[in-house]
Amino acid sequence: MNQNQVYDESKVKTLSSLEHIRLRPGMYVGRMGDGTHPDDGIYILIKEIIDNSVDEYIVGSGRRIDVSINEKQVTVRDYGRGIPLGKVIECVSQINTGAKFNTDVFQFSVGLNGVGTKAVNALSEYFEVTSFREGKFKKAIFKSGNLVKQEEGKSPEQNGTLITFIPDSQMFPKLIYDKEYVEKRLWMYAYLNSGLSLYFNGERFYSKNGLQDLIETEVGDEKLYNIIHFKEKTLEFAFCHTTNYGENYYSFVNGQYTNDGGTHLSAFKEGILKAVNDFTQKSFDGSDVRDGIVGGIAIKLQDPIFESQTKNKLGNTDIRGGIVNAVKDAVLNYMHRHLDQANVMIEKVTLNESVRKEIQGIKKKSKEIAKKIALKVPNLKDCKFHFNDGSSKGKNSMLFLTEGQSAAGSMVSSRDVYTQAIFSLRGKPLNCYAKKVDEIYSNNELYFIMQALNIEEDIENLRYNKVVIATDADVDGVHIRNLLITYFLQFFEPLVLSGHLYILETPIFRVRNKDKTIYCYDEEEKKKATKELGERGLEITRFKGLGEISPSEFGQFVGEDIRLTSVTVDHMRNVPEILAFYMGDNTPERRNYIMENLVP
Repeated sequence: MNQNQVYDESKVKTLSSLEHIRLRPGMYVGRMGDGTHPDDGIYILIKEIIDNSVDEYIVGSGRRIDVSINEKQVTVRDYGRGIPLGKVIECVSQINTGAKFNTDVFQFSVGLNGVGTKAVNALSEYFEVTSFREGKFKKAIFKSGNLVKQEEGKSPEQNGTLITFIPDSQMFPKLIYDKEYVEKRLWMYAYLNSGLSLYFNGERFYSKNGLQDLIETEVGDEKLYNIIHFKEKTLEFAFCHTTNYGENYYSFVNGQYTNDGGTHLSAFKEGILKAVNDFTQKSFDGSDVRDGIVGGIAIKLQDPIFESQTKNKLGNTDIRGGIVNAVKDAVLNYMHRHLDQANVMIEKVTLNESVRKEIQGIKKKSKEIAKKIALKVPNLKDCKFHFNDGSSKGKNSMLFLTEGQSAAGSMVSSRDVYTQAIFSLRGKPLNCYAKKVDEIYSNNELYFIMQALNIEEDIENLRYNKVVIATDADVDGVHIRNLLITYFLQFFEPLVLSGHLYILETPIFRVRNKDKTIYCYDEEEKKKATKELGERGLEITRFKGLGEISPSEFGQFVGEDIRLTSVTVDHMRNVPEILAFYMGDNTPERRNYIMENLVP
């Protein structure tokens, strides 16, 4: 037998808790990105530290949290009770150590498994914690999870905890903090903890009215009636209808944003439906009641059950009935006390119902067309695993919307058939700005995109985690890109707001000599590559379109090193304004803007 295949006591290893985190970091902080996506691990590290500070506020200790970022160094200071001095080292380095297992101390905490701060410590090349309590302090410094220094003594500082860390550059190479992502998280903390002041590099994040402020910020003047807001000790919700299509929700458990929803969100929706039907004594369809809604729900729960360490979806089933009844009673009570606003809501629901019935005939006709085409979506090369099948590989699924058959050909040959699907466009899609929803069903290509994604009713059963627009970098390609973004923003806004829409970045230049090839995505990278390889024997190729890149080359651009740019919108209320300016009929205004902002 080969010595390498021997399985004995020498092959069995026992890792310390922090060593295990460093070996399998993705289990604890999700994706190990470079900071270009809001779900990248470096933002989870910040969140884990701030969560602990917010927990102090929840139990009534400390009304201020200071956060600062200086290049790669993050500092968080709260003014809570401070970690007990005798347990400072254990609380940041030993898994399953912490007060959050004791419900007398923390009743509604996010970090119930005692891992968060330890993960930050383990994944930081430098980690410093200082606790201030009653005129004394205890400080501990770690490097790569190993304790290197500790000190204690007297201090005039206010009670609380101060933590500074620098993420490990080996695990997070090329990391750059996008301060907009940090600011969005801080606003969420403020909305969920009205009365708490968070300061980020000196700027204050504060909310007086909680989720009502969140919905107000998102919808602005788009709301049809005053925001319905309800708050008690363990449940808070707010919502209103707008003139937009689709439905958008922000759901939270113990201050944690559950972007995939869960039991509490489905119960919230059901409660609203029951209240409307009870008030009208009718049986409206759920989609008619919810179309146009923007809402938020936050609950506090002693024993939340999440689907993963990153806590994206709540699984507790026993809370459903209680939330449904609480939401129903609160909404019904509000509607009876504000009949004028209730009538506006019912008018919106009735309009939704009539629009749905109008397009049922068109939908039926379109579905008959689809059935005739061999029961599959034309121009779609599907993959094996999908986002809605519950598989681990399905979470990596993506659909490329490509421009023309030549680009699709290169991608089909080089893609991962398990997780990457291709839909090829036949030309420029319809400009959907100011169009009605029934026009999608009359446009085969847009209809088939909707069918491929499975988003006709909502995005809960979205088939691909990432929808990637893959067009040429020329004028026509950018135009197609804008038309597709308009399509999604106009009719499937939740897809964009939930972070599922991306743009594929492909190289513009290939710089090579006989020894090495470098692909460059802009002029700056080309200059750098030219300098690195030298002028002698150098060949520089400019790719005019995706179809020019051979399948053998294309594989590396859609593989592990794929470069994607997320399509994001600051707030829902910005969408109509953005679409009107870029895709509307204001040609002179748009032309003037372009002329004034041209870079010579």
